[in-house]
Amino acid sequence: MKLLVTGAAGFIGMHCAKRLLERGDEVLGIDNLSPYYSVELKKARLKRLEHDRFRFVQMDLVDAESLIKTFEREKPGAVLHLAAQPGVRHSLKNPASYVQSNLVGFANLLEGCRRSPPRHLVFASSSSVYGNNPKLPWSESDSVDLPISLYAATKKSNELMAHVYSHLYGISTTGLRYFTAYGPWGRPDMSPVLFAHAIMEGRPIEVFNHGDMQRDFTYIDDIVEGTLRVLDQPAPYAIYNIGNHRPVQLLDYIAALERVLGKKAKIEMKPMQPGDVKATCADTQALARAVGFAPSTPLEQGLAKFAAWFKSYYGYA
Repeated sequence: MKLLVTGAAGFIGMHCAKRLLERGDEVLGIDNLSPYYSVELKKARLKRLEHDRFRFVQMDLVDAESLIKTFEREKPGAVLHLAAQPGVRHSLKNPASYVQSNLVGFANLLEGCRRSPPRHLVFASSSSVYGNNPKLPWSESDSVDLPISLYAATKKSNELMAHVYSHLYGISTTGLRYFTAYGPWGRPDMSPVLFAHAIMEGRPIEVFNHGDMQRDFTYIDDIVEGTLRVLDQPAPYAIYNIGNHRPVQLLDYIAALERVLGKKAKIEMKPMQPGDVKATCADTQALARAVGFAPSTPLEQGLAKFAAWFKSYYGYA
């Protein structure tokens, strides 16, 4: 099958595209190679996708005309939409980029799907839609009406927009609320890479809310497995959590990083950041019922693989 993968040079996008190629699919990758973080890293990810069944087009989804032409020319059998302006904290500094990429870009993608309907559109939502919901674990049936960052608001908006197109035009759409993805080739603005650099260079790690935080860290191979299983099972409209269902205390996570890197961290306690949440935890029962899978990679096992890649790629080996 021919698949369109947006955000193909991104962390989750590259890993999903690679797995699709390995199983025999044809992949058209789209990415705007945004300079939000290292374009060099994005190009290195794309090098891993070189294959006779992979084509790459540098394109911004905000360019509606080019995107619609691509849909009409390629007629993809399925669409995996992972392109977005990511990051909770950055959305406080540059809100316009989130409106363009995550709202205008997604609206253009939906229009492409309306004109050349795929059998399934799967798109990235986020655990951030749950806001400060104190009830853990977070379930898809929980209210997500009170986001606390613009990033989260754009992801909630994507879920609503997708429902409209599913209802009006019969497009099968599924949103995936990802919980703190980590692993090899991860984003340099996320804590594993930030913390690992600091540990290796002897710089202090900024630990927010004085360490009183928990995250449901989800290993990239589990993210990919869950995503592709969902992609292969079209539904009229669905939302699923993809998380490890095992929240880890921030200081325990740092200790695990210290062990896999073989070096102690210097810690600098900081207050809570605006837009951040204290704890995340995914209820994955709906995902398990739908596709017979839920993430389960233990943190230390995943971090060991991350550390091996990190040392090699950044030259700490």
